[in-house]
Amino acid sequence: MPTTANGAQVRAGTLCLINRERTSRGLRALRHDSQLRKVAGRYSRQMVRDSFFDHVGPSGSTVRSRIRGTTYLSRAATWSLGENLYWGSGDRATPQESVEGWMHSPGHRRNVLDRRFRDIGIGIAIGAPEDVAGTPSATYTTDFGARTYRK
Repeated sequence: MPTTANGAQVRAGTLCLINRERTSRGLRALRHDSQLRKVAGRYSRQMVRDSFFDHVGPSGSTVRSRIRGTTYLSRAATWSLGENLYWGSGDRATPQESVEGWMHSPGHRRNVLDRRFRDIGIGIAIGAPEDVAGTPSATYTTDFGARTYRK
């Protein structure tokens, strides 16, 4: 169960479960990217703080605009981005539940298994974007990326 004290462990567990899905199908494991993690973490916290759950933020931000605010895409000739969101409360707030949820949703599954993606940032905020009457909860954002460079 995610808490304020075990964020690194929960992110690592989420990455492990995602990579298990990928490698069991012959795909390359994703590697952690600190810039994508910062963007994903900020977005998870914003959804909890501002009580919304959507790929487009209240100000109109998108995964593309949020990542373009970093140097992740600097010098890239081409790039691909994707984003998965999840929130759960109680027993449904765990990394296992988030990954299972994504794998049962065609669009989210496509991101997890997209062979173009090489990098991932995982952001987890304690809390939910809606009132859950004090039940422990967590909100997940996974930002996926791939870049190619000119030679």
